[in-house]
Amino acid sequence: MNNQDRFLGLIEDSIKAHWDFPALTDHQGVTYYYKDMAAEMARLHLLLEHAGVRKGDRVALIGRNSSRWVIAFFGILTYGAVATPILHDFHPENVHHIVCHSESKVLLAASASWEKLSADAMPDLTAALLLEDWSVVLSRHPGIDRLRERLETDFAERYSPLFTADSLHVHIEQPDEMAILNYTSGTTGNPKGVELTHGNIAAITMSTLAAEGPIIDRCDSRILLFLPLAHVMARVVFYFAVAGRGRVAHVPNVKHLLTDIQSFEPSALLCVPRVLEKVYNAAEAKVRGLRLKIFRWAAHVAVRNSRKRFRGPLFLLQRALARTLVWKKITAALGSNCRYAISAGAPLGKWLGHFYRGIGLSVIEAFGLTETSGPSTANRPGAFKMGTVGQPLPGTAVKIADDGEILLKGPHIFRGYHNNPSATSEAFEKGWFRTGDVGAIDKNGFLSVTGRKKELIVTAGGKNVAPAVLEDKLRGHPLISQVVAVGDKRPFVAALITLDADMLPGWLRGHGLPHMDAASAARHPAVLEALQRAVDRTNEQVSRAESIRKFTVVNGDFTEENGLLTPSMKVKRSDVLERHADVVEGLYADPPK
Repeated sequence: MNNQDRFLGLIEDSIKAHWDFPALTDHQGVTYYYKDMAAEMARLHLLLEHAGVRKGDRVALIGRNSSRWVIAFFGILTYGAVATPILHDFHPENVHHIVCHSESKVLLAASASWEKLSADAMPDLTAALLLEDWSVVLSRHPGIDRLRERLETDFAERYSPLFTADSLHVHIEQPDEMAILNYTSGTTGNPKGVELTHGNIAAITMSTLAAEGPIIDRCDSRILLFLPLAHVMARVVFYFAVAGRGRVAHVPNVKHLLTDIQSFEPSALLCVPRVLEKVYNAAEAKVRGLRLKIFRWAAHVAVRNSRKRFRGPLFLLQRALARTLVWKKITAALGSNCRYAISAGAPLGKWLGHFYRGIGLSVIEAFGLTETSGPSTANRPGAFKMGTVGQPLPGTAVKIADDGEILLKGPHIFRGYHNNPSATSEAFEKGWFRTGDVGAIDKNGFLSVTGRKKELIVTAGGKNVAPAVLEDKLRGHPLISQVVAVGDKRPFVAALITLDADMLPGWLRGHGLPHMDAASAARHPAVLEALQRAVDRTNEQVSRAESIRKFTVVNGDFTEENGLLTPSMKVKRSDVLERHADVVEGLYADPPK
């Protein structure tokens, strides 16, 4: 078995080849070189060894994005243990369940995450260590206490006279060995453990490198991540960045994203459509009057530029003028070096996709799940179709079932759910993985995803409605933060809408309205009229049976803090509907006008 067939072999080769080059950068600006990364992995190996961790044992990992998280993850795998990453926003009860269900021996936790947990609820843990410095916060094994006191001495003795590239110990894995036990989001019931093998990870890494190499496999690649590293799509990015030649920066959330972009100057971003929508809306909200007209004209020029229409001297002049007046300001906000945005989680509207490509930022949309180790399809340089999630990656087969469900097959598909054979059996149909998503494939093999099968709204009249189609179109309006379409077993489709508090002040100024808070704006006639126009425009693109007949503005927003938004910025639909059940009932108390 050569290193090209081994995921850990690829990592080993990359670390040794780039020993004196920067690998990881933190939100605080701390940079780890590949040699620093390797040395910290070796220290973790010593700690795991003295905590009684053996090959194949599970080691849980929880915390916000950081370079230390990545080092811990690779340290677990190269030691020969199984990494069990846990989303930092999981409720403590879910974390306790995962640690116990996975039979994890050691927990590596950021200090903020550890403070929320109860050691008594995880009785089988041998030890718990803080990600920040490997401090021991829980020890039920005498070996680790003794080692932590003299870690640096033991490290120096083992790797005397100095730690070199040849000192790095990397477990020689087999393809069918479990590498990662990744638990699903668990918005309904307890999360399920997805067993991903080393073969799965090697397959997804090599197929992604083959498809997206021009983006990330360059010595000057600088990729910025804010999606949580416990999320499979974020991890794939640093798989191929570290296995390739890229440098990765990690930020804990999107609160200071534009500032982080300016400081790191990435060549590529991993993001979700909502971020790109907000960047555009924020730029538009800053201008009014004649400048607003110029902005919108320049936006339409960008769309025409992407669609390669209206070529000729006059259009070249328009393009140059649009770039000078508007485009440069947006590309500067996204970083002067940024040429690609890798987008996942939800579709990006075609118009906005064309806008960004027209100004020089290609948005690469991809499709994948935890069970597929990462993306199964993706657009790529040279094979791109706006409004789709691209063609299958090398080694992946895709087909559509009779009921519209997307089915997948390939070496990257998980081997099953941990200790859950019935769920594993239900997930496959004659060897094909049932994704739970619905979509279509065009004649050129490009896949379009229209929504989740379990989220389909079936109206009282029997009409199947994909809520994502409506929600994604509406969410592009500058006033709107989030949308949840409702109507299952109801006479018509309605919607819950939240206002974007960041965009609201600029919108009010631009429309000559006084300042007001979101709660007041939700009742203001001008705001409601604007929202109705947005709903009407959305309805023009669907049949009457699928159209939104009523809507209401919900107080507050759906956020990660109030438990209605995941760290990857997906709405927890079932939680929203439960929390706002009275509001939904109110929508159907009277017939639509």
